[in-house]
Amino acid sequence: MIEVILLERVERLGQMGQVVKVRPGFARNFLLPQKKAMRATKANLDFFEKQRGELEAQNTAARGAAEKLAAGMGGLKLAVIRQASEMGQLYGSVSARDVAEAAREAGHDIQRTQVQIDQPIKALGLFPIKVRLHPEVTISVTVNVARSAEEAVVQAEKGAAMILAEAEKAEVIAAFGAPAEGEAAEEAPKKKASKKAKAEAGEEAGEDAEAKPAKKAKVKKADADEEPAPKAKKTKK
Repeated sequence: MIEVILLERVERLGQMGQVVKVRPGFARNFLLPQKKAMRATKANLDFFEKQRGELEAQNTAARGAAEKLAAGMGGLKLAVIRQASEMGQLYGSVSARDVAEAAREAGHDIQRTQVQIDQPIKALGLFPIKVRLHPEVTISVTVNVARSAEEAVVQAEKGAAMILAEAEKAEVIAAFGAPAEGEAAEEAPKKKASKKAKAEAGEEAGEDAEAKPAKKAKVKKADADEEPAPKAKKTKK
């Protein structure tokens, strides 16, 4: 592990100015080349303290610009046209570069390094992804992956209808409670009663099964208790 000074906020790592320990590969391949951090040497620590005010001012200005950009990109939907199989599986996947290009075609300057795709996009449909405009400003963008522009329009309409239906359902549940839970509560006693009836029926069946061999055994015992009739003695003439 090596120590670095963060020059900006890094998610799950720390804020600007913090000295943190990271793996050498992470620092060498990501933090240092992208100017997100510098090695925590004595010279660098002194330099950062002298430049802290200027760096914080630059960060504040950049954050303000990102917030304005985010306000103009609220609810942004980007259409990405791709070939796919009949089952809707793509011949490949949608990358961060594809999303950045679709954003630029829509008039928004987004770099591929700002696009964050958590799960690979390998099928047709609507997919929410994150775009980090600034270390402290992140927006959600919907990527509409379709075979054609016409199909993208249909998918967008269906997606909007589904979102509206979910919103209406949430409003009904908030106003009147969740019917599914009520129905489940009513069905629970019925299930318990059914299980109890089955258990009682099983017990009765077991008792009948035990009673039958007992009767047979009783009959056999009764037969065994009967003594055979004595044979008549022959008289001599």
